[in-house]
Amino acid sequence: MPANKQTTTRNPKFRLIAVSHKYKLSILHYSTRTLYKAVMIKINQKIDQSLKHKTECLILPCLEIKKPTGLLKEIDDNLQGAISAAFGNKRFSGKPNQTLLLNSTGKASNILLLGMGNVKEVTAEKIRQAAATAVKVLEKSKFKSVAVDLSAFESLGNGGLYGELAGAVAEGAGLALYHFDNYKSKDEDDPPVRMEKLTLLTTSKTQQTTVEKSIARAEKIVNAVHIARDLISHPGNTVTPTYLAEHAKKMARKNKITCKVLGKKEMKKLGMGSLLGVAQGSDEPPALIVLEYKGAAKKMAPTVIVGKGITFDTGGISLKPGGSMDEMKMDMSGAATTLATLELVASLKLKANVVGIVAAAENMPSGSAIKPGDILKSMSGKTIEVLNTDAEGRLVLADALTYAQRYKPKEVIDLATLTGAVLHALGHQAAAVLGNNPAMIQKLKDAGEATGERVWELPLWEEHEKAMKSDIADLKNIASPGVGAGTTMGAAFLKPFAGDQPWTHIDIAGTAWGFDRPYTNKGASGFGVRLLLSYLEKNC
Repeated sequence: MPANKQTTTRNPKFRLIAVSHKYKLSILHYSTRTLYKAVMIKINQKIDQSLKHKTECLILPCLEIKKPTGLLKEIDDNLQGAISAAFGNKRFSGKPNQTLLLNSTGKASNILLLGMGNVKEVTAEKIRQAAATAVKVLEKSKFKSVAVDLSAFESLGNGGLYGELAGAVAEGAGLALYHFDNYKSKDEDDPPVRMEKLTLLTTSKTQQTTVEKSIARAEKIVNAVHIARDLISHPGNTVTPTYLAEHAKKMARKNKITCKVLGKKEMKKLGMGSLLGVAQGSDEPPALIVLEYKGAAKKMAPTVIVGKGITFDTGGISLKPGGSMDEMKMDMSGAATTLATLELVASLKLKANVVGIVAAAENMPSGSAIKPGDILKSMSGKTIEVLNTDAEGRLVLADALTYAQRYKPKEVIDLATLTGAVLHALGHQAAAVLGNNPAMIQKLKDAGEATGERVWELPLWEEHEKAMKSDIADLKNIASPGVGAGTTMGAAFLKPFAGDQPWTHIDIAGTAWGFDRPYTNKGASGFGVRLLLSYLEKNC
């Protein structure tokens, strides 16, 4: 049996039966065993004094100080100086993400001191990380319901800023409590304990309204990120190009977004030989998914977001090494981010026009797969010499970027797990950004700093573009051996297809999987959803 058929065999014992409403964690049932169902944390707010609020554990955000003062001093007196002792022996000082769990005899059965750092350096991102650290510690300690006192934020800001900081608590906690247990059999004897409720404590009705709005917004953001994480986490024998297309259709109907899916027949008519070339080695049909959200006047040119959707990448004939190939189910992370971002902007009713385009295919080795040395003709008319079939992401993006020009876009952003080279350059700390518009790149960098989903600019020079010229075709899909600059070369290949409008390419290969933040877990991160929302809100 051909290798592609072995890999793409579907397991008939799995069937999608429901999608939960909160955080959209997909739930699958196994026909002969009970699987875990997603537990969804409920985040609410309450007007209450922290010392009078009954809870399993009270989280007290603490600035970096030398000794307890104010509320912390009052609680310390009730605990016979336990907090003062912790400060004195350096077990706690309020440094960022530092925690100290103490037993209590008050309304709160336990107290968790949570460090936020120096008052002058506190940001929404640092609060997201601190909140994430806190709920992870408490969930491991098997707490199901906890509360957090927001009084520490009163000295940091009020009005919109207070709401932003309160929202950061909800967002950080919600992101951190993601679990993908869909395929695990339920252990009746030792089930995992999941946190179910987080209460944000405020002291006035004015704050109540602000915090309620912040929580509602945070829930939508967390929901979207978890949608992306789910799509990435499912195995390749569940998430196929067809699965992504069906997901997009359902999401579009729910959010009143226009959706169309182009199949092989439509792609052939459009001359998408580059995308079709990648897909021809697989039994799974490719799909070009197009979503149109219209939140502004029709005359306003849209921002187009293009996502790479390789639902599994073996490397094709240029076969990848066997080690960690299972992680190549995440090669559609750009697609997941695109789909989740469109859902998010619709749920927030963003006043902008946004188009999402996903180029979905499997990259498989078989008798029909493209070979090194083959030449493909793209939708743009440009011919491409394929020197390495594992450089397939740029091939599907080439036709998707050309298709994007039909919208006469204001700007184009593409996201892709494009190169392993970006890991050598930036690790798991930031994504690479390259493009033809310095102002646009700077705005994305600003959005990255605000959300913690940082991007770092790499150069894209004329010499890089020349290195992608082929001797026998218009372009080649990798540079010659020894040239290096792999991430930049990927962008240099894409640039001729991107059009003349502002365009940026974001290489998320190092951040889509294993992104190093307290609010992410092992595996899929959903990187880019919050980044793009921040960018769109500030620039549309």
